[in-house]
Amino acid sequence: MRRRDKVLFGSAAAALVGGGLLFATIGWVVWRESVATETTYAGSLAASLGQRAEAIFVDTRDLLAGFDRSDTPRCSADHLRALQQAAISRPYIRAIGYWQASERRCGVGFLPPEGLKPARADRIYDTGVIAWWPNKSTEVGGVQLFLMRYGDHDVAIDPRLLLDLGPLQQRRAGLWVEKLRLSASPWDAELPVPDAVSAGVTVDRSNGVVVSRFSRNDLLPIDVVAVEPLDSVWSRHASTLIAGAAFGLVLVALWILFILRYLQHQLSLATELRRAVAGERIRVQYQPVVELTTGHCVGAEVLARWTRDDGEVMRPDVFIALAEEAGFIQDVTLAVMRIAVRDLTQLRREFPDVAVNLNLAPADLHDERVGTILASSLAAAGLPPGAVKLEITERALVNSNTSRALIREFRRRGHQVAVDDFGTGYSSLSYLQTFELDVLKIDKSFVDAIGTEAATSQVIVHVIEMARSLGLATVAEGVETPEQERWLQEHGVAFGQGYYYSKPLDLGDYVEFLRRRRTRTAA
Repeated sequence: MRRRDKVLFGSAAAALVGGGLLFATIGWVVWRESVATETTYAGSLAASLGQRAEAIFVDTRDLLAGFDRSDTPRCSADHLRALQQAAISRPYIRAIGYWQASERRCGVGFLPPEGLKPARADRIYDTGVIAWWPNKSTEVGGVQLFLMRYGDHDVAIDPRLLLDLGPLQQRRAGLWVEKLRLSASPWDAELPVPDAVSAGVTVDRSNGVVVSRFSRNDLLPIDVVAVEPLDSVWSRHASTLIAGAAFGLVLVALWILFILRYLQHQLSLATELRRAVAGERIRVQYQPVVELTTGHCVGAEVLARWTRDDGEVMRPDVFIALAEEAGFIQDVTLAVMRIAVRDLTQLRREFPDVAVNLNLAPADLHDERVGTILASSLAAAGLPPGAVKLEITERALVNSNTSRALIREFRRRGHQVAVDDFGTGYSSLSYLQTFELDVLKIDKSFVDAIGTEAATSQVIVHVIEMARSLGLATVAEGVETPEQERWLQEHGVAFGQGYYYSKPLDLGDYVEFLRRRRTRTAA
């Protein structure tokens, strides 16, 4: 697949996948916020219903306790008037009665004079409260009442009025006391029992509901479970969801615009680079290579540099990879080679033994084009093949007859061949033995680990030993400190390059560097 096709396919995939993910993420966030708002409200509803029910029980207990403490003669006009005022002021109370032992002496409300006498109480609490849950024996007028007695007075409560959901017709709620269902709204609502519901708020998507549970155990152990259809959340938060969807569409549009700009940049960048190569606007710098024992500069690695028309300096790893993907990396190699040969003609007039290292890409070993043009260029300049050393990366060491034959031919002509950035790829001793090489360059990452506790700090020793066993000279890349240089010398590494000696230099600065080094070593 050509690079243009790859870029187009990748951009289309990025636009679709990225746009889909952006929209889905915005939708998810907005939905989660809506659900969070709704669940907070649902939790507050369950809590408020539970607190209201508990307040009713506490108020009723306190009311009955007040009657027991009163000095008003029982069943007198004043006593009955007080019972009646208490019942009227509390809409959920249907009757209040006064008892002596098991006989109801008097009372007010809607119960028969003798009151209700279920067979046995459902609960007797340590607080003194006795309770009878709604059942057939507490039914009056078709309503099963909740009976509560404290001291010598009792009260009949309509459980339907313990829960007030107001106008929220879609919501259902139930009240349990001692795990027994006491009330519900609506009365016949189907609700999960408290033990089947986690405390707090749960979004049950399988059943399409939001379920909330509130529990309390001050006077009576009570639980409230409230349920609402999940669809109502959509309707209440429709405006938020629509706004979120609109925002998501805007982001998707911006993302697609970004992809289009990137696509334009990538396609135009490759075209611009191709024009720069054809117009000889690729320049080079030289990274000096120094003999560690003498400090003598024996040559330099040629590094390609490209400055775009707008002044942007492109990193070599970016535009070299771009040229490889676009299929014209050999043109870049040849452009660099022509500059290096031209500069060598000048350099060797003053420094006849200096050499330069030219980097070859994997594609340069697929055919004889680079080798043929290099040979003719050197011959035209009157330069020996040994003036140019060739560097190939580990990934270029493909097991093919063409690559092996080209490397063998390079060496036959007099070029030294080095494997660059060794240790970052997949080469092994047995694999290297199948290629004819002269130099092994140790990657900067291993040099950086010298004198540290990093796991790679011992790898460099094995790399040096491997090179020695193969009869290869060694060059350490990325030398930055005198301690690293000293360690490399002690372990038999022959050459080094890096910022400890010099940064990459333009030709004029490289000539000055050579002069300073020659003067110093001569002294």
